[in-house]
Amino acid sequence: MAEWRNKSRAAASKFIAALCLLASFSTPLQAETKVILGIFYYGCDELCHGVQFELADSGFDVKMDVRNLQQDMALVPGLIEEARTRKVDLVITHGTSATLGTIGRLEDAADPRFLSDIPVVFTQVADPFGSNIAESFERSGRKNVAGTFNRVPEAVNIQVVRSYDPSFDKLGLLYNSNEENSVIKRDELAALAPTLGVELVALEIEPGVSGPPDPEQIPERMAELAAAGVEWLYLGSSSFLRQNGTLFTESAVEHGIAVVSPYEALVRDSSALLSIAAREEDVGRLAARQALAILRDGKIPGELPILSATDFAYVVNMDVARALDRIPPFAFLQIAATVQR
Repeated sequence: MAEWRNKSRAAASKFIAALCLLASFSTPLQAETKVILGIFYYGCDELCHGVQFELADSGFDVKMDVRNLQQDMALVPGLIEEARTRKVDLVITHGTSATLGTIGRLEDAADPRFLSDIPVVFTQVADPFGSNIAESFERSGRKNVAGTFNRVPEAVNIQVVRSYDPSFDKLGLLYNSNEENSVIKRDELAALAPTLGVELVALEIEPGVSGPPDPEQIPERMAELAAAGVEWLYLGSSSFLRQNGTLFTESAVEHGIAVVSPYEALVRDSSALLSIAAREEDVGRLAARQALAILRDGKIPGELPILSATDFAYVVNMDVARALDRIPPFAFLQIAATVQR
């Protein structure tokens, strides 16, 4: 009898073991949550929220840990080390400076200071091709890099300003040489403006200074632009000027100058007159789609085309329009959103 019980117990144990083995084959293992490290120049802004919304809407098991650079590029090497130590699945970079600090240029692909061993999606880069971050719209030129493109062509900006103000023939620009993207924008506009019958008046905010210029120089340069007959001023491709956007735009209005900018927040929250731009949330969603193509769909980053924004919004600050006595034409109001405080 005891022998029978022992055989029964042995048979039962084998049966349970078999069931466990069968379960191990029939039940899929729980996949680990994918981790994205987001390196954001201004912290979690509207673009960052756009990334988060798109990731959440996808239903894919992924989370993004946000790191705020606080406009301090000295923090980037530590974040690169964090990405490698934690073995994150992907990195998203926000802005030209943060992207250059994280992946460098095309010729830096083998430089160990930069990420070449982790997928990276760049976003909100003013000119990824002029800054040699990417090769073309068709591909980035680096196996681990994908990206987005969000800017309205500058020719379109000029044409839109002309439709708002048919007398427009002179464009002002303040730039800061400590940010490469700001200098690139100066060179781009200097080449483009004459072909469209527009004179460019470009002034460096504080010549001879290698670091960020003194914001108090902005009103002085604004007075020089006004004395040169500038009535429209471009603000873009400069983190410094965006950070000092309220001072910049209010000083412009004091001197009778209208500001056009790709930064919609400067129209809604400061004193820029006109914005022509892709919405930042939409750009963030594009970056998230690139990340999902890599993490969920198994795409190679370098084989993805740079994903371009195609939907642009026009926004006019009516309070500023009244202050400058530049109420937009009725036809313009048919296509633009207006804000006032």
